[in-house]
Amino acid sequence: MGSVSRYIFRTTFGAFLVVLVSLTAVIWVTQALRDLDLMTNQGQTIVVFVGITGLIIPLLIMVIAPIALLIAVAHALNKLSSDSEIIVMNAAGMSPWVLFRGFLAAAIVVAIGVAAISAYFAPKGLRMLRDWLTAVNASVVNTIVQPGRFTQIENGVTIHIRERRSNGQLLGIFLDDRRDRAEHLTVLAESGELVDNANGTFLILQKGTLQRHEANQRDPAMVAFDRYAFDLSQFSGQLSVKYSIRERYLWQLLFPDPNDQLYLEQPGQFRAELNDRLMAPLYPLAFVVIAFAYLGAPRTNRQSRTLSLVGAVGGVTLLRLIGFASTAFGANFPWMLSLQYLAIAFAFASGLYVIGRGLILEPPAFVTDWFSALSERLTRSFAPT
Repeated sequence: MGSVSRYIFRTTFGAFLVVLVSLTAVIWVTQALRDLDLMTNQGQTIVVFVGITGLIIPLLIMVIAPIALLIAVAHALNKLSSDSEIIVMNAAGMSPWVLFRGFLAAAIVVAIGVAAISAYFAPKGLRMLRDWLTAVNASVVNTIVQPGRFTQIENGVTIHIRERRSNGQLLGIFLDDRRDRAEHLTVLAESGELVDNANGTFLILQKGTLQRHEANQRDPAMVAFDRYAFDLSQFSGQLSVKYSIRERYLWQLLFPDPNDQLYLEQPGQFRAELNDRLMAPLYPLAFVVIAFAYLGAPRTNRQSRTLSLVGAVGGVTLLRLIGFASTAFGANFPWMLSLQYLAIAFAFASGLYVIGRGLILEPPAFVTDWFSALSERLTRSFAPT
């Protein structure tokens, strides 16, 4: 790789990292805000909150990376054009392939990263998130600690907690146990805490009264206590973890277990997901080819790059929409999975042809004239008087 290619690679990859981090952070925040109850209702720390919600970041990167690369390539080409570097290189007899080499190197690095995320890291993050959610659903502690609500742990057992403090202390506890028809148990306590040790999970109640009403007795028996332990381990269930198709590793999609119940029920979804994973690393490469085909040719200052940028964005959008549609409908119509391969092959072939011949992709003259007239009209309309 020559000095020109290294310069282009550094410029493009640096811009790619900035755009990728920015877009991923914004989208992650919007997703994480939906899980804010991890800290509020369940008393989790900010570290746990960030760790759990951060498990979706690999999946976000896999989707955002090709778009971030497109923006980075457009930025780098616009910079080269604004500084007249592309024109100088072309006048010096430099082949378009030399200029394209730096962008291709950046695309290959991104494609390798997307392939690794698609095959392992994104499913791994989703699996860890699934494991955590399953553990939460199986944990009676997280089920009952919902202040202000009457929660039925099991048929006949109801609990209510007025307040949960930041240190984990529970206030205003009401517990009603009607499982035994021969005996009705009601407990009221001023405070309490949840204790999880080797012997199980216990609700330790403090300063309260216990009312025990036997079926053959008219009046209940009242007992005041300073400390009373109620065993919650009997209500804790173990839920089996069932991973969805998106949570399977690439090799599990390539060689699925023939006895897998989900595979037997949805073989088409497995096939569609597999093809989508295989296509994921190709999109960064295709986006770079399309962007360079539209924006890489030398232009004078009088030749607008705006419409070429619109064409590049339209091209990659159409390509990605075909991919989404192919995956969505390919589960039921296997022949539609071939559309994404045909579309990306056409993008590569036509883009590389344009780059090799040094062609300038521009819209028809009437479109350019209409766009120029519209721009001038808008400029006059919004110009200060």
